[in-house]
Amino acid sequence: MKRLLFPALAVLSALVPVALSAQAAPLAPAADRHKALNELFHDYWEANLEHSPEFASTIGDKRYNDKISDYSVKAENAWLEQEQNFLLRLAAVDPTGLSDQDKTSRELLLRQLTDDEEAAAYKEWEMPVNQMGGIHTTYPRLAAQLSFTSVKDYDDWIARLRALPHAFDQVMANMSIGMDDQRVPPRFLLQKALEQVKGMAAQKPEDSPLAMPLKSFPATIPAAEQQRIKDETLAVLAKQVLPAYTRFARFLEVSYVPAGRAEPGIWAVPDGAKYYQFQIRQWTTMSLTAEQIHQIGLDEVKKDEAAMLAVAQQLGFKDLASFRASLKTNPKLHAASREALLGTYQGYLNGMQTKLPELFGRLPKAHFEVVPVPEFLEKTSAPAYYEGGTPDGSRPGRLFINLYNAPERNLYAVEAIAYHEGLPGHHLQIAIAQELEGVPEFRKFDGYGAYQEGWGLYAERLGKDVGFYQDPYSDYGRLEADIWRAIRLVVDTGVHSQHWTRQQMVDYFHEHSNIDDPSIQAEVDRYIAWPGQALSYKIGQLKILELRDKAKAALGPKFDIRAFHDQVLDAGALPLDVLSARIDDWIAALK
Repeated sequence: MKRLLFPALAVLSALVPVALSAQAAPLAPAADRHKALNELFHDYWEANLEHSPEFASTIGDKRYNDKISDYSVKAENAWLEQEQNFLLRLAAVDPTGLSDQDKTSRELLLRQLTDDEEAAAYKEWEMPVNQMGGIHTTYPRLAAQLSFTSVKDYDDWIARLRALPHAFDQVMANMSIGMDDQRVPPRFLLQKALEQVKGMAAQKPEDSPLAMPLKSFPATIPAAEQQRIKDETLAVLAKQVLPAYTRFARFLEVSYVPAGRAEPGIWAVPDGAKYYQFQIRQWTTMSLTAEQIHQIGLDEVKKDEAAMLAVAQQLGFKDLASFRASLKTNPKLHAASREALLGTYQGYLNGMQTKLPELFGRLPKAHFEVVPVPEFLEKTSAPAYYEGGTPDGSRPGRLFINLYNAPERNLYAVEAIAYHEGLPGHHLQIAIAQELEGVPEFRKFDGYGAYQEGWGLYAERLGKDVGFYQDPYSDYGRLEADIWRAIRLVVDTGVHSQHWTRQQMVDYFHEHSNIDDPSIQAEVDRYIAWPGQALSYKIGQLKILELRDKAKAALGPKFDIRAFHDQVLDAGALPLDVLSARIDDWIAALK
């Protein structure tokens, strides 16, 4: 089981003679190559759905609803071998003379496959669990995402629950190999994961989030069937699933947590420095070093602090320190209740909804709703996050709001978060991507962190551009949200590249922001658990703003903000260099 997964270099060296021979042979007609390419896209998509049945279920494809992923090393190897075959087929299709859409799709899939092969060298499957997620949270979350409209839907869920104990065994085997290879998360993060697992293991079957489908049945299901489904589900939970959670908790407590690494930075694992540079490229889709990103962060923090000081002075304070101190004691700036916090988000979203036609030529058909974060995730979740809906509309997009310790949450931060996570941020971008026509299915669901999170942060700024943030406190909240992302550049590179301690991360946050302590504590732990992910927001936002300024300067009176936004969104998520080329082509065409 310790055999290394397929190395990317072997794949790339295999592609060279294939590509050369393809160039030497007579070029097949473009129509034939277009057909071969689209057959490949179809085959890849179908293979991906079968390989990841949980993902298939979340997008409304119910063919694999009774299956769960195979987490074994053997399955990891088999999937990488399958991806190698797709790479070889992809290299054999010469893109000369094909449409721009075909060329873009080919390039994006090529990147995805080669990145997966390169990632295999770092054996990410050996560290599959932390406080941000893992097998212990995957299926409780999935239960909330699925639609249950028939008896088969419930029976499929029961089949999944029966398969869970074996999946836990596979994951524990992988984690044991990681212990031998010294590839383990920090001990203090694993302690938080242990608390999550213990909490779920201790629940009564009927109170488990895995029993959520039992809370309501469609009227079309007879009462006798409802009772059978309920009895079988609760029996599986009581006799198989919850004992599996208990065994997993025991494994964590006795073996895994004590083996957790002492240092928070990913540099501490074998090849950690190389892995972090790989993660930087993955999340930013740019060739930046940790040092360059750290400096960008420092510069952006200074810029935001200057703007924040101007707001403080506008409100009658001489400096940021006295202004920030006043925020903590101002009762108007804190939610009175969980319900009030939820309602504040909804109010800002309603206002933005009326402005969308001024900013976008194309708007999505999909709806979305604002809901609380599930209670079992509240203590470790971000203030808010978005989950895309299904393409068929059976589940809307959902903006999850963390209502934990609601009175301690800052209301002045809500407006910016609403625009980022909801409208015109993630919901708009993701829903439009899912509704694209004439592109392969994989492109409708691809995610590039710098593009998606960059768009979300850009959406916060866009609210200012159209006259929102009328309340100076809310405008300060926008700037604090922006400096939050700038701080991320500093502390993420600090801990993973410059060997910062966790306390240094916390101290830097407190020195340069007024973000509430519960959020800071959860955030720094998130950056430690997900190296590089936090870099995507600010890097992506800066690139989109750069492209907008470039288009404005080049087009002058011909520049149309609606057309620019449509160009950014109408091809789905893209790496930033591909997005740059797309905007350049659009500018050239208009000129």
